Amino acid sequence: MDKSTERLIVQSYTLAEAERVLAQTPSASDNWAPGYPFVDELAILPRFIADFRENGDPAPFGPYIVRRRSDGLAIGGLGFTGRPDADGAVEVGYGLIPDARGHGFATEALLAVIEIARGAGALIVRADTAVENVRSQNVLLKCGFREVEWSADAVFFKRVL
Repeated sequence: MDKSTERLIVQSYTLAEAERVLAQTPSASDNWAPGYPFVDELAILPRFIADFRENGDPAPFGPYIVRRRSDGLAIGGLGFTGRPDADGAVEVGYGLIPDARGHGFATEALLAVIEIARGAGALIVRADTAVENVRSQNVLLKCGFREVEWSADAVFFKRVL
């Protein structure tokens, strides 16, 4: 399930695309911005690929590529770490290449996947950030999340849909 916003295309991964990104071997049509994929993007793909092969496509509760509409370049990723739990809660994570940060793209993309989650029946969206990642915490707050817990390393957020 893809979602277009004013400046972005939030595109659901296919299995083949995830395998290319993980191998870092783009096809001619993949259109990766310099710096994509980044380490965090690569870290989520083995689990997505294994889940896809074992249980089928987790869409809409899988990962997404974030592309700028202006040039079609992949500038980051975001998505869910799995299907809703028994309480209807899903967890989301996101990241952008350094050159794409500070332009409001993370907020725009996160709001898009929140709409996708709501439309697919999720009741709660959770996220966490490193304590020192104030910029990401601000993104979550702009998207209607509230802080629910702190640990020595992380701040945990929740948004009821």
